[in-house]
Formats: sequence, C-alpha cells, structure tokens
Amino acid sequence: MKDKKKSKEDIKEEVKEKAVPDNGHNEETAEDKTEDIKTVEDEKESGDKNGQEEASENGETGDEAAGKEDNEDKASKDPKDAKIEELNDKVMRQMAEFDNYRKRTEKEKEQMFEVGAKSIIEKILPIIDNFERALEMAGSEEGKEQDPFMDGMEKVYRQLMDELEKADVKPIEAVGKDFDPNLHNAVMQEETEEFESGKITKELQKGYMYRGSVVRHSMVAVAQ
Repeated sequence: MKDKKKSKEDIKEEVKEKAVPDNGHNEETAEDKTEDIKTVEDEKESGDKNGQEEASENGETGDEAAGKEDNEDKASKDPKDAKIEELNDKVMRQMAEFDNYRKRTEKEKEQMFEVGAKSIIEKILPIIDNFERALEMAGSEEGKEQDPFMDGMEKVYRQLMDELEKADVKPIEAVGKDFDPNLHNAVMQEETEEFESGKITKELQKGYMYRGSVVRHSMVAVAQ
C-alpha cells in the first residue's frame, strides 16, 4: 500500500518541480493541481471509511469474519451429524423391538409349557384316583392284616403325590369350605345339620390346581 500511495508531501514536491516559477499563470495551475490532488485523496479516505463502516455493519471485520468461516465449517459437518443421529435412532429402535420380541417369545414358550404340563397332569389324575380308591377299599376291611403289597402301593402313591407337589400341583380344598364355582363343580345338594347352607359336605372327586390355575374342578355335594 505504501508503494502505490504517495504521501501528500511527495505529491506536492512533484507538482512544484513541474510548475514553472517565472510564470504566474503556471504557479496558479500548480496550486490548483495541488488542491485537486487533496480533493481526490479526501474522497479516497472517505471511501475507505465508508467501506469499513459497511464491513462492520455486515459483521465481516476481524474475528467476526473468522467466526463466520468456523460456522461455515460446522455447517458443512451437520449432514454427517444428522446421519449419525439417524443411525443411532434406528439402532435403538431395533434393539427395543428385539427386546419386545424376546419377552413375547419367552411368554409364549411359558404358556406352551403350561398347556403341555396341564395336558400331562390331566392324564395322570385318573391314575391317582384309582390309587386312592384301591387304598380306601384296602383300609376299609376290618380285622384283616395289612397286606405288604398294599403297603408298597401306598408308598408308590405317596411318592407320586410328593413329586406332583414339587411340580406345583396341589389338590383343591373342598369339604367344609364355601362353594366356589371357580374351583368346585356341584353335582348334588343335601340337607344336613352338620354344615351351613352353601358349605361343601362331600367331595366326590378331588380337584387339582397347577401354578394357581385349575386343572380339574372338584366334584362336590353342597348343603342346602
């Protein structure tokens, strides 16, 4: 900038050298030229000031211009960040869907297992009924010595009932309890003074539950 622009003093010296000292007309011309040069320089200075003011108004001076470049760099990275967020969201959704699927399949497996277990228990219950009838008949014979065979049968029956209890299979309580249609199946009514009305007086067939759900309802008689 110093090479291109000359100071006011240098310009004045050049004008004086070109001017002719002996001619008054030439002296006036040199002075006029000097004033014209001053006017041009003033216009340049005012133009520079206006340019600086416009630059300051547009926010493009100094650090602000550098900040604008940084913002442009950040803006160029925004698409990548948006893509990363989109992929993260997609992964989180897939993980949530897989977790729901896993829970749903586990629940379905458990339900299928319970259905299969109930089906097997239902087939075993008639065998238990026959055991109980045989033991009841053997115990009802008075004056007869205990048969070792029946002792073995009773032990097998107890072992079977213990294993069912470990598998969470339990008999439904009936005699002396209030009649509950969710647990009991009333097949008859009878008059009795031993039990109040609505109480179960006899159990004709034992009912069973598996894990809190009824496998077979109890067949009972209810007091009128």
